[in-house]
Amino acid sequence: MTDRRQTVAVVIPVRDRVQLLGRALDSVLAQLRPPDEIVVVDDGSVDGSADLVKQGYPGVKLLVQAPAGVSAARNRGIASSSSDWLAFLDSDDAWHPDKLQRQLTALSQRPSMKICHCDEIWLRNGRRVNPMRKHARYGGWVFERCLPLCCISPSTALVHRDVFASVGVFDETLPACEDYDLWLRVSAHFPVLYLDEKLATRWGGHADQLSARYPAMDRFRVKALEKVLLPGTLQPRWRRAAAAEARRRLDILAAGSERRGRVQEACAFRARAAELGRYQR
Repeated sequence: MTDRRQTVAVVIPVRDRVQLLGRALDSVLAQLRPPDEIVVVDDGSVDGSADLVKQGYPGVKLLVQAPAGVSAARNRGIASSSSDWLAFLDSDDAWHPDKLQRQLTALSQRPSMKICHCDEIWLRNGRRVNPMRKHARYGGWVFERCLPLCCISPSTALVHRDVFASVGVFDETLPACEDYDLWLRVSAHFPVLYLDEKLATRWGGHADQLSARYPAMDRFRVKALEKVLLPGTLQPRWRRAAAAEARRRLDILAAGSERRGRVQEACAFRARAAELGRYQR
């Protein structure tokens, strides 16, 4: 009998990736420890992604919505599922067969942990690449390690529902860096369990990736940093580190605006940076 404390829902958001979605779904169905729910949220696809699920994956719950963004799609998947653990998989990524089994086993040995992630293989344009040192993954209290860049891949994360009840879900106002925003909030309140095992494969290089669609991504990261600073609940060391990171990114944005002759915009960025100085005292 399945232990209710270990039930898992997989949430897969998709928009116009009919050529890739099958690979992601097949990797979920091939899990040695099958999930209890699989939810695909089609975010306004026009390429037949929804039809692929209907025709080829009858056991998968399909939700179709007007285009609202990846955060809204993931949030709808969270809300429509009932399992205690949420696993996320981007439609262009895939899991290795023992991914869920290895994570659930590790979590059963550390019952106080509410989030687990793992390492992954990176492919870009079909070729394997080695992540740089700055992309290294970690466990424990990783808040400061989450400041420079997103240090948890959504496709490797397994998160207890209690975490979302505590810190909230994905921010639907952010068109990009929504994962950076979430992991900042999560890591400020919860330690992270990390498995140093490559249990997923991440594909990059697609023209439709958010990082290619939105320039000056730091503006979204700054918003996330400001959000985590505003409640005033961070311990002093983390507060100072988050403020320093936000100011650094605002200085980069200001310099970019100045190069483009956008003086008023640059001044606004520098004013925000100066205002954040109060958090470094």
